[in-house]
Amino acid sequence: MLRYFLKRLLSLALSLVAASVVIFLALEVVPGDPAAYMLGLNAQEDTLNALREQLGLNGSIVERYVSWAGGLLTGDFGISYTYRTPVSEMIGDRLWVSLPLALYALTLSSLIAFPAGIWAASRRGTYVDAGVMGITQLGVAIPNFWFAMLMVLVFAINLRWFSAGGFAGWDAGFFAGMKSLTLPAIALALPQASILTRVMRSSLLDTLNEDFIRTARAKGLNKGQAMWRHALRNALIPVLTIMGLQFSFLLAGAIIIENVFYLPGLGRLVFQAISARDLIVVESVVMLLVFAVIVVNFAVDLAYAWVDPRLRGRR
Repeated sequence: MLRYFLKRLLSLALSLVAASVVIFLALEVVPGDPAAYMLGLNAQEDTLNALREQLGLNGSIVERYVSWAGGLLTGDFGISYTYRTPVSEMIGDRLWVSLPLALYALTLSSLIAFPAGIWAASRRGTYVDAGVMGITQLGVAIPNFWFAMLMVLVFAINLRWFSAGGFAGWDAGFFAGMKSLTLPAIALALPQASILTRVMRSSLLDTLNEDFIRTARAKGLNKGQAMWRHALRNALIPVLTIMGLQFSFLLAGAIIIENVFYLPGLGRLVFQAISARDLIVVESVVMLLVFAVIVVNFAVDLAYAWVDPRLRGRR
């Protein structure tokens, strides 16, 4: 198990280095000068040079990459070009919105998907199975931003159970903060729960057709016992993969939902930074999101080894 862990850890480190190089170079080739954008079209050349020097834009590309990457390792993400505040503080403020939102949405989708997928698989070919699959097809087809606006109309404007947007802040209390995130989390969880339900059902049905399940049935276990004792754990590997991808998407890809509900999260921060050509913010936030994706995939790999011990001896 230790060898497997070290191999996955080395893969994580190499992936992070490669990602940092790609992100930095990709933003370096973007046309435009942040200093000229900040000072306007009529800025004098000496003023532009002074600002570039202050922002650290006059160094070579290698020097700027080393400075940026070294800062990431120490937690110093630099100073925002636009707001003139530490990027780490901006990210920290927004992360406490996006991270709970992603965890909330993933929890909701899992609580819906696991029972629904198992229920549909245990009743394959029945009206229950067809109904669950029909609902999940609808959930995949409905755009989450449209569903979000529908929930605002029903639960915020008509029923007035929730606010139409904004974030109360954790200073107002845990339940006030979670209440602000409830409608966005449901909007994000709907399509994810539909996908996870279909994967859970498909994986469980495939596992139930394996030889070891037939052997368990031949030894006297009924269908339910064979499913719960043997099939379910073996069916979790593709489900864990989807959950890892979903968490990464929920953390990094909630920009539309954050804008619908006016949430001050990471997705909205990236959108604002791109609009203002605040490249240091874009680089740092994207790198943080990539780091989250890679770490989640690393955790999923370890979960694979826990679910399927055969993987530990293979790698």
